[in-house]
Amino acid sequence: MRLLFALTLLSLPTIAAAQVLPQSTIAEMATTPLVKLQISENLRTPPDEASITVGTQARAQTATAAAAANKAKTEKLLATIRAAGIRERDIQTQGIQLSPEYNYVNDPATGRGRQVFNGYVASNSIQIKTRDIPKLTALLDTLTTAGADSVYGPNFSIADPLPLRAEARKRALVRGAAEALEYARAQGFSRVSLLSVEEGTSYRGTDVIVTASRVQSQMAPPPPPPVAPERDGIVAPGQLETGVSLGLIYRMER
Repeated sequence: MRLLFALTLLSLPTIAAAQVLPQSTIAEMATTPLVKLQISENLRTPPDEASITVGTQARAQTATAAAAANKAKTEKLLATIRAAGIRERDIQTQGIQLSPEYNYVNDPATGRGRQVFNGYVASNSIQIKTRDIPKLTALLDTLTTAGADSVYGPNFSIADPLPLRAEARKRALVRGAAEALEYARAQGFSRVSLLSVEEGTSYRGTDVIVTASRVQSQMAPPPPPPVAPERDGIVAPGQLETGVSLGLIYRMER
């Protein structure tokens, strides 16, 4: 019993200290409160690369004949793709398929429908990437002339979005500091200190409307996007938007 009583006495200072810590933290937060902000900055630019998926297809009475016929069409299409200046690393087979084909006919004798074997269908799809956006329509014409039975795309993208994100990150930090300082001054504080940064990435297309910050920063407005070159057809790549979203925490200080 004496040993148990001694252990209880020794534990009392620890419990008391643990109870004081939250009160100290709350008091500190009252004198130097925090402000949390979510700041997004996005920059727009015309895309500089496009992905297209093209396909070939062949039919024959036997699987071997269908595969051979489609192989010949695919090889011709690949030769045309390489001749158009598409790099080998930007050419990728997406899928090869070989399947029987049936027709559904009505049997006059029975009055019921039935399947009739019609041969085999072989197909192949290839994805290519080009950085010559102004000549995209001409490339599509070349591919269909070379035997492409289907064309899907284009899907536009930015080859290297890192410089845009770096610039967006700088602008987001300046905006965050300006907005946090506005809150601080409204509460009688004179400055703020950045405590935490949490980043997320945004990558969006042309249907996004970007609104200005309610606090004007001292940075110059974003540079205008480069002038888009003349196009050779109906393809309109528009502009893509990429940037960052920052979660910022500042401490208000006197």
